[in-house]
Amino acid sequence: MGRSHSHWQRGFTLIEVLVAISIMALMALMAWRGIDSMLRTQSGLQQRADQIRTLQAGLAQWQTDLNQLAELPGTPSWDWDGKVLRLTRRAVQAADGVQVVGWTWRSNPARPGGGDWQRWQSAPVQTTSAWQNAWQMAQVWSQTPTAEALQGQVQVHPLSGWQLLVHRGGNWTNPLSSDAVSANKADTPAVVGTVPDGVRLILNLPGTTPVTGTLTLDWIRPNLSGGPG
Repeated sequence: MGRSHSHWQRGFTLIEVLVAISIMALMALMAWRGIDSMLRTQSGLQQRADQIRTLQAGLAQWQTDLNQLAELPGTPSWDWDGKVLRLTRRAVQAADGVQVVGWTWRSNPARPGGGDWQRWQSAPVQTTSAWQNAWQMAQVWSQTPTAEALQGQVQVHPLSGWQLLVHRGGNWTNPLSSDAVSANKADTPAVVGTVPDGVRLILNLPGTTPVTGTLTLDWIRPNLSGGPG
């Protein structure tokens, strides 16, 4: 009888298998860290883009409110008391009458920069009494807002503070005094009257937001011939 030969095929040893598993685990960990880093970067960029769009939308709304100011007999279109700017503007639908709008800076230590730039608007009104109620509600909202007043509020963007200047008589001046107006000053007499030739908005943006530093935006009254310099 011929001798039978057994052929053994050599497999991986336990140590080789463990080494291979360790290498695969290390590669998977490195790949996960790379993916996680990319996702975090993408999330951060998306958040920055959202904040920039929010600020742009707020600035566009500011310009729109001023462009739509309504100068009606017996109703002031402009009132700045050092804390809140109240405006009477045309409603989106002309047949709806007018709306009262308020802009202010409100302190909030929990927010970047210590506060928020906020906007308030009333429902459209068509009678003098309804306008008076909305005008008063805007003042209440800026001081000690009630639950009813807060329904018309929108937080626009974190701010460290803001200032307003107006253009009258060929010069940029403070609506209240010769010094820069701070949103924190609420003990000065109100300035109520006609629309100025121009309004300069100065926003102090905190360092934790995508756009930082001081942002200045000038608005010129649309029917003004020869804009302010």
